[in-house]
Amino acid sequence: MIVCHCQSIADNDIRAAVDWMRASDPDTIITPGKIYHALGKRADCGGCMPLFLATMRGCDNLEVPTNLRGLRRVAGKDQTNEGRPQGHRVSQRRSAL
Repeated sequence: MIVCHCQSIADNDIRAAVDWMRASDPDTIITPGKIYHALGKRADCGGCMPLFLATMRGCDNLEVPTNLRGLRRVAGKDQTNEGRPQGHRVSQRRSAL
């Protein structure tokens, strides 16, 4: 089935690229950009992206490497300051003085 008409990419091409990338580097994060690059093509209009992503997600080898799992923020933990100490901004330091 053709996934991207602009670049003539079929679902088999996407699966083959994912399998090739996983075989060459088991720890790689596979993205649509990497798949386009592996196929020697570029995204054009982006209209295919929902189907492209659905095809990617359907691949057996797309899983995230085990050493990178669980890196998301802990649910319920407030991280609005991105780990910076409170009052890290210059404007906040002046008002504190």
